[in-house]
Amino acid sequence: MGNYKMSHSIGPILRRRWRQLSALPGGRRLFSYVLGHMAPYTGSIGAQVDALEPGYCRVRLKDRRAVRNHLRSIHAIALCNLGEVATGLALMNSLPDDTRGILTGLCADYHHKARGTLYAECRCAIPADNREQSCEIVATIHDESGETVTTVTASWLIGPEKTGAAHAD
Repeated sequence: MGNYKMSHSIGPILRRRWRQLSALPGGRRLFSYVLGHMAPYTGSIGAQVDALEPGYCRVRLKDRRAVRNHLRSIHAIALCNLGEVATGLALMNSLPDDTRGILTGLCADYHHKARGTLYAECRCAIPADNREQSCEIVATIHDESGETVTTVTASWLIGPEKTGAAHAD
């Protein structure tokens, strides 16, 4: 049909959707649903974004059977997913326009069994430009008592958005 620009830059989309939805009744839940639709595996744990600003994100995960392991605690990979969501949102929401990012590594340190509602928080430096660079970002996951249950370190490669024409059928 025609040419269109392929965009991999998610920062502007995240900022716009968060501004549109977060202040509305049920808007944070709706934003979290939209995020899960954009990244289906991310959405599989059903986490809800509580706070999102440049360089900061707080995500909540309710303890339920779908994210548990055989020990009746939250599964290790669900914890990795939660940490990756927090680091990705804190970083991607901070990226300059025309910048993209991709996860290149993920490491989790498990400190205690994870039970009950969990909160993943991440603060990161805001990139000044879209030059290619590696960023190592840490999310801390804690339970309702404030005890850290997991620390997730994510390695992100950011850089200029690749542009070009694509053809739609």
